[in-house]
Amino acid sequence: MNVIRHARELAGRKVCLAIGVFDGVHLGHQQVLRQTISDAHRHGATAVAITFDRHPSSVVAPERTPPLIYSLPQKLRAIASLGVDATLLVEFNKVFSSQSGEAFIRSLVENVGQLFCICVGATFTFGHKRSGNVELLRNLGSELKFAVHGLAALSLDGQPVSSTRIRDVIRSGDLDAASQMIGRPYSVAGKVVRGDALGRQLGAPTANLDVSGLMLPPGGVYAAHALVGGRLLHAAVNIGHRPTLGHAQPTLRVEAHLIDFEGDLYDQELELIFVEKLREERAFPSLDALKAQIQEDLRLTRQTLE
Repeated sequence: MNVIRHARELAGRKVCLAIGVFDGVHLGHQQVLRQTISDAHRHGATAVAITFDRHPSSVVAPERTPPLIYSLPQKLRAIASLGVDATLLVEFNKVFSSQSGEAFIRSLVENVGQLFCICVGATFTFGHKRSGNVELLRNLGSELKFAVHGLAALSLDGQPVSSTRIRDVIRSGDLDAASQMIGRPYSVAGKVVRGDALGRQLGAPTANLDVSGLMLPPGGVYAAHALVGGRLLHAAVNIGHRPTLGHAQPTLRVEAHLIDFEGDLYDQELELIFVEKLREERAFPSLDALKAQIQEDLRLTRQTLE
């Protein structure tokens, strides 16, 4: 899948478009993307997903920005896995946010070769002050000769699948429910950054993930699979504030010990696919007690994953 930055790169092509934030690329998003792919096959066109490099709320209403289910690389991989030909990744900034929904669509039509259809969720809104919606798309489609699909939300257990609902179940620790709505095992991904090397002193060196802005499960120790550089490894993951260390201003950390792995992971992306929660995070009376518990955590992780 090609990732492009401007609709001009689609000039001269027949195109079918899916538009959305696509956070989590959940079952509802997959329905929109698959409809677009189906339409593209029927018309001999290119299936293109249009999404944004950050959540729009981070620009138009920062105080209401939700934590993201997926990092940007995760989102792009998930979109690609469905068979989309290209993703137009829009830089969502102040200038772009001031554009009306109608102006955005007219610009797309002007820049692509031939637009056959646009597919969105039925409640999707876009453009300055949410001026764009399915009704606007249909009106413009009648004028500019493209079809519109506004697909109703899918339901699971009698409730609509949505990014908001997925965030709620992740927050509550129901990762199985999150996996069902995402349509793949729930995971968190981030770049490996430098920590304080305490894990090495405790006999279990860890990779510290930059998870800024991401939705995280409740604190605790988890058994997980770790995907890095195309390799799938076993990992014991700690999410929490490391209460045994007694920092005056503890920060939330996601630390993964990759079992039977040696190497430098700094600045690489690491994806953690959660399998089972092993225990809650808690304070230990000493570093020796913590070290003994870490070894037990590693034993339980091996047992769980093998």
